[in-house]
Amino acid sequence: MLKVGLISDTHGYLDPIIFEYFKDVDEIWHAGDIGSIDVLKKLREFKPTKVVFGNIDEPKIRYETDELLVFDTQGLKVLMIHIGATPPSYTPKLRKLIKIHSPNLFICGHT
Repeated sequence: MLKVGLISDTHGYLDPIIFEYFKDVDEIWHAGDIGSIDVLKKLREFKPTKVVFGNIDEPKIRYETDELLVFDTQGLKVLMIHIGATPPSYTPKLRKLIKIHSPNLFICGHT
């Protein structure tokens, strides 16, 4: 079974305790607002990392990441985006994405 370390909204600060918490995970998923290219680099050097950019992320981060990820893992379709709103009041954009992709698991940061 895949072990995932889920994180978001680091806003440029990666608490060193994260490396202890995530020592046994297989992958890290960051749901946006990374805040610093150094945070992204440290996570990627530590573990395989899936990441979406957030609304505060600079162009350098956006160039290296995606706004949306849709992927399959462990028999589940995952949709990850930074801004999704509070369920069930999803943004119109997100409602459309959910309808198109029909994910089993939806992950967002921001809220």
